[in-house]
Amino acid sequence: MRQLSKINMLREQLGDIRNLGKKIALVPTMGNLHRGHLSLVKQAQELADSVVVSIFVNPTQFVAGEDFDNYPRTLAEDLDYLQQLNVDLVFIPDMDEIYPQDIQISAEVIVPELDTIYCGEYRPGHFKGVATVVTKLFNIVQPDIAIFGEKDYQQLLVIRRLVDNLNMPITVIGSPTVREEDGLAMSSRNKYLSAAERQQAPLLYKCIKKAVIAVKNGELNYQNLEKEALSTLKDAGFKPEYFSICDANTLKSPINQELVVLAAAWLGKARLIDNAAVQSYDGLLSV
Repeated sequence: MRQLSKINMLREQLGDIRNLGKKIALVPTMGNLHRGHLSLVKQAQELADSVVVSIFVNPTQFVAGEDFDNYPRTLAEDLDYLQQLNVDLVFIPDMDEIYPQDIQISAEVIVPELDTIYCGEYRPGHFKGVATVVTKLFNIVQPDIAIFGEKDYQQLLVIRRLVDNLNMPITVIGSPTVREEDGLAMSSRNKYLSAAERQQAPLLYKCIKKAVIAVKNGELNYQNLEKEALSTLKDAGFKPEYFSICDANTLKSPINQELVVLAAAWLGKARLIDNAAVQSYDGLLSV
């Protein structure tokens, strides 16, 4: 496993791989890896000849008051995990490598509509930061395939639209959410949960599943389902930002059978997000 911090060195290595006709996959991360991240790497290894994992805590996707300075950084442990998976290349750039100019005057990438709703509404500028850094990584690596987790469903749609709108020859693949045994979606921010909050946290997914089952059973009053879920979460001590049943492709009001249930809620110091696609729900856990 090669660890590289400079763009020119990474491009040199990738050029050699590309000249051999090999397919390259990219798995972008901010480090603090868990089984969810590792599942992305394993999927990438199945789909490509060579895998690049990037580790970069991107400041531009953190909004005012968020945890950039305190975001968990566990590089030694991350590298050990990736070594065990025999990852080909790990790209660990410094800030100046990704943002060689003052961030305040650097070029930015915006994906209209999707970047200002749901998480974009509560974290203004977040998706601009995501779109910008992902574009940079795509330009640096020039992968054939890029793997992202479905837990960040809105982010996945933003990146797919970005690739489509900018005519990038990259296949963006969403990988299923990896969960704890009780259903909680794996996330680096789960570490912010207290022991008591950790016991409460799976309720978010339970509310999502309940809504999915109701829709699959023919319930069409989505607003009532949303209100019921929000009430349940508030009564349990959550501070929900949104709970919505929407079009799976646009995140707008439902107009067809491709639906997704999206939710975000604070529990203590942890902001939890989760989702489930209605058409693919398979009752993984009992409600």
